[in-house]
Amino acid sequence: MSGAEVLDVGRDAIWLTIQMCAPVLIVGLIVGVGIGLLQALTQIQEQTLIYAPKIVAIFVSLLVFMPMMGALMSGFMQSIAARIASM
Repeated sequence: MSGAEVLDVGRDAIWLTIQMCAPVLIVGLIVGVGIGLLQALTQIQEQTLIYAPKIVAIFVSLLVFMPMMGALMSGFMQSIAARIASM
């Protein structure tokens, strides 16, 4: 493999990582901001309150987005296998 092909595979791997992590991270961010806003509005200053809803929301989002993540990984593996076969 040439240097350009290695960089192309690395770029694709980084983009795949971003695509797989973004939905779960966005859900965690939205739930965290929502709970923080709720705490600020009600003046409940319990530090551990944010963890339970965030864990549940991330778990549910993982269940929802798992088929998409599997399809992304499958497509990436097929492209890697095609590159290996073409050598």
